[in-house]
Amino acid sequence: ICIIVGETGDQIKAAVGDGASLGARVTYVEQSAPLGIAHAVGLARDFVGQDRFVVFLGDNFILGGIQSFVESFQAQNCQILLHEVPNPADFGVVALKDGRIVSIQEKPQSPPSNLAIVGIYMFDPSVFEAIDHIRPSGRNELEITDAIRYLLEHGREVGYQVLTAPWIDTGKKDDLLNANRLILASLAARNDGTVDAETRTTGTVVIQKGARVEKSVLHGPCIIGENTLIRDAYIGPYTSIYHDCHVEGSEVDFCIILEHSSIVNIPGRLTESVIGRYVELSRATRRPAASKMVLGDHSKVELR
Repeated sequence: ICIIVGETGDQIKAAVGDGASLGARVTYVEQSAPLGIAHAVGLARDFVGQDRFVVFLGDNFILGGIQSFVESFQAQNCQILLHEVPNPADFGVVALKDGRIVSIQEKPQSPPSNLAIVGIYMFDPSVFEAIDHIRPSGRNELEITDAIRYLLEHGREVGYQVLTAPWIDTGKKDDLLNANRLILASLAARNDGTVDAETRTTGTVVIQKGARVEKSVLHGPCIIGENTLIRDAYIGPYTSIYHDCHVEGSEVDFCIILEHSSIVNIPGRLTESVIGRYVELSRATRRPAASKMVLGDHSKVELR
């Protein structure tokens, strides 16, 4: 696996490492600036060599994976995945005629169809010729849609398949929560941690190694990560809590809570939320009562 990284490269490397934990071997290639998907693909030329390969944009989620689509990629120079969407103007869009792709447009004002291009592409090395011949778009990026259009215009075989499985472009909070919901619904219950006699669990609950649950209610589907402590808490459906977290005296549901975060004695219930790493969320115990926050870019908070 070759991962093209930019300004968040250190975080990605810390999460993925050399790939051994995933049963893979990972090579990292630096992209000096966000110059487009086609530019990023071009950086993988030496890694790919003469092999056929998959480009998988990291914010795409397809329930069930892509193995069947990869196996069907045999004779074509390129294969793309399509999905019907209600807002095609926000995506790259194709027009079909007699079962063949006749045009590709990036975020068109008047979309020719509702078939959006999913951010997962299959190529043979001919795509590098296309990348060498396209020019930056108006936003100074080498667009992957332009490279695919070049292949079409130069007689290369560009195939497609229309997805029927759920596909989520996880660029926003609600998209992340929806992907999380679908994944949790597919898990089988498991307990590799410690649950005391006063805790009640219903539904599919996954408790990972080293996690402790005390005097709590867990209503699945939910997952409690390694070395996390849940005490005197309610963990509701569709909640994923990552490793080394602490939730106590609080209620959460339909949430994603990332590693090393703590939620302690908060009033009310936390719902439909994504909590980042090393976050501390607690109830103020001193007067005057006030809310104190450090929020990152594009945060959204509702207070009642």
